[in-house]
Amino acid sequence: MLIDVALPLPLFRNFTYDSDVPVAPGARVVVPLRGSRVIGISLGSHEGPSAVAAPRKILDVPDAEPALAPHMLALCRWIAEYYVVPLGLVVRSALPAALLGADTPRPAPKIQRLARLARDIPSLMERDALFARAKRQREVYELIETLGGRTPVAHLIKQLGVSPGVVHALETRGLIQIDEDVVERDPFAARPPDAARHTPTPAQSAAIGTLSAGQPGEVFLLHGITGSGKTLVYVEFLRRLIDERGQTAIVLVPEIALTPQTVDRFRAAFGDRVAVLHSALSDGERSDAWHALKSGRKRIAVGARSAVFAPLGNLGAIIVDEEHEGTYKQGESPRYHAREVAIVRARLQGAVTVLGSATPSLESWSNASSGKYRLLSLPDRVGGGRLPDVAVLDLRRPPDTAAPASPMLPPLEAALAETLARGEQSILLLNRRGYAAFVQCGTCGDVAVCPNCSISLTDHRTPPRLVCHYCLHEEPPRETCARCGGRTLRRRGLGTQQVERLLAERFPTARIARMDVDTTTGKWAHAEILDRVGRGEVDMLLGTQMIAKGLDFPNVTLVGVIDADVGINLPDFRASERCFQLLSQVAGRAGRAQKRGRVLIQTRLPTHHAVRYAVAHDYASFVREELCGRQSPPYPPTIRIANIVYSGTDEQATARFAEDSTAWLSRLPADVKIIGPAPCPVERIKNRWRWHAVLKAEHPAELTRVGLYFMRRVTVPSAGQLRVTFDRDPVALL
Repeated sequence: MLIDVALPLPLFRNFTYDSDVPVAPGARVVVPLRGSRVIGISLGSHEGPSAVAAPRKILDVPDAEPALAPHMLALCRWIAEYYVVPLGLVVRSALPAALLGADTPRPAPKIQRLARLARDIPSLMERDALFARAKRQREVYELIETLGGRTPVAHLIKQLGVSPGVVHALETRGLIQIDEDVVERDPFAARPPDAARHTPTPAQSAAIGTLSAGQPGEVFLLHGITGSGKTLVYVEFLRRLIDERGQTAIVLVPEIALTPQTVDRFRAAFGDRVAVLHSALSDGERSDAWHALKSGRKRIAVGARSAVFAPLGNLGAIIVDEEHEGTYKQGESPRYHAREVAIVRARLQGAVTVLGSATPSLESWSNASSGKYRLLSLPDRVGGGRLPDVAVLDLRRPPDTAAPASPMLPPLEAALAETLARGEQSILLLNRRGYAAFVQCGTCGDVAVCPNCSISLTDHRTPPRLVCHYCLHEEPPRETCARCGGRTLRRRGLGTQQVERLLAERFPTARIARMDVDTTTGKWAHAEILDRVGRGEVDMLLGTQMIAKGLDFPNVTLVGVIDADVGINLPDFRASERCFQLLSQVAGRAGRAQKRGRVLIQTRLPTHHAVRYAVAHDYASFVREELCGRQSPPYPPTIRIANIVYSGTDEQATARFAEDSTAWLSRLPADVKIIGPAPCPVERIKNRWRWHAVLKAEHPAELTRVGLYFMRRVTVPSAGQLRVTFDRDPVALL
């Protein structure tokens, strides 16, 4: 019997193997490949003759039931076709890495040793006699007794400070018995749930009722202003699905930083039926969560974009919180967008999709306006809260005026001082990490650049180094200019490290926390910082965009944006949209309870429409003006696009490859417009030169057809280590 198998390889083909027994589609199989053992996924029986005269045998089928259910295999096939990527790479993303390792199909379970009383000693005289010369053994025995007769050995050793030998002696005497138990690795189990229970407002109740009556496959766009209680709507909607109907659900969040707060709220409602899936977990933790969801022990999966593949049956809903966020787009192959995958998966399983945001993406808003999605609104903040007052501080200064000594204009400094004096908290946003954006010679103007990328090196102070944020190249700080030998090196452009130092100098009594990539590399770093803020141990939280969304701290009454212009003028059609969303989202962190909130935005572009409408909390007007700008030249949502990126180690070879391939592509009979090729805005990353061509089409099917034909037939020359990637629906063209 011939079986088609998808292997996790970057090849647009499947492999055929022989099997003595039927193998269900979606089952893991161990197969030989080039002298090694590889785990793949069965696609079912092979139809027609084999391309190989004597197919090799499947070596093993390790599981009793398929790892991918039929609907999940269908979802993987859709992703492979729509995003123009080999099916094997999609399957690799849909399963935990531990399940696709041929040598260790699943991480060894975590074993916990439990001490259990094996003999009851009710008589005090007998107890005194038994432990007359073993005081520590008696302490251990009686602690087990008070803990119900069974407790982890590690807890005994930690609680009493005894050695393992004391426990072993009790076991040797037959007074206790040591059992071994498999422990589920749940990194969030020790976190206390958010116990607060709120009564829905009329608007929330209406949204919950509408969602509960949703039809299978229906998509809702929940547009609620910041602080309107979208999370409460999610929780109460899922109560009906899970507690009343016995269904399951997936909740997607855009950042790992948001996971702890979200998990706490859902655990308060659903207890230990919540599992967490995201990239910061260990292989063992991910594997345990995956198996708990597949077995039905867990009913809700919460996590970042990869949680869209959670192995849940009887799915009732997929919720995509902050659906506008670009982090839902996978940056490596397969370059899927979790929002779109969620919608397709929900339709395959007859579930409802809920897209929630205060600043929906233009694509989702257009779909809701056209009737493709159903729009629900939460127009008011809960608990009587009001949107914060927002003011713009103009960073422009007259010519020949000296630069200010502080990155914060006097009104922002005064507001920080007032907020600190009242015992309230502030959030400061600067979407640029490091100490300074670049280092420049004051004599010749030369800028320190990365040797591997077309980008300047960012100056860091803790520890002192120059870093490339693309390839992570590091080098010591320079004392002289590499070009002219000058010693006058100036640091240009603010970073979060520099602002943190200036804040500490200006407000010496303030408790300051910085939250960016540099301070959150540890596994629990996000949660630890946010927990400190929640406990009131932080007066000022400074950070990049990860602090701008989804966080809810009632005592935060001031938000300051140090420089709103970071990213607003990037050569990308979504730059204004991202700026508006970021400003609106961070402004929404202020005044979320009874206390009045205030937002101060520093900018050199006070008349830019993204800034003007963010100040006015006017999403509808921003959308109208931004959509007009997407008409000519046309960009999404007016039209559908794909970005073909050519890269190689040789600049000239890469340019020729891009020009020749795009010329060949332009000769195809298709209703697709091709822009380019041209060098990418960042033309070199990790020693690879980059060119790109943008494809535009009114109908998605045309992009699919052209993309599949191109990627399966494009000839990649061997010179220059050339590569080509196809990025469907890109979130940026950088």
